[in-house]
Amino acid sequence: VLFLAYFVLQVIYARRKYKISPPETTGHPEFERIFRAQVNCSEYFPIFLSLLWVAGIFFHQGVAAVCGLLYLYTRFKYFQGYTVAAQGRLGPLCASARLLWLLLGLAVAGLLAHFLLP
Repeated sequence: VLFLAYFVLQVIYARRKYKISPPETTGHPEFERIFRAQVNCSEYFPIFLSLLWVAGIFFHQGVAAVCGLLYLYTRFKYFQGYTVAAQGRLGPLCASARLLWLLLGLAVAGLLAHFLLP
């Protein structure tokens, strides 16, 4: 949640810097990149939290926590890269996607083990 708050604050600062009033979402290219980075991170947050929660409960809390911290780090790097240049988001985007897939695998493995194994 602190990451999302940080991203929102960056949008607010960019709005002030480039004099873009809500509800406008276009204007200076730097503002648009910051805005899109924030929105993209917010869109994936419910998926991340759900997978983190299920993997932590049904697979292993420690493994899920490490994956969660790595995911947050990659999204932070994604945000930083995107605010500089649109191409700067690609490496961290791939890394965060791999971590989401890993969390999905852990969640499924944990659920299968919980419900199918004695």
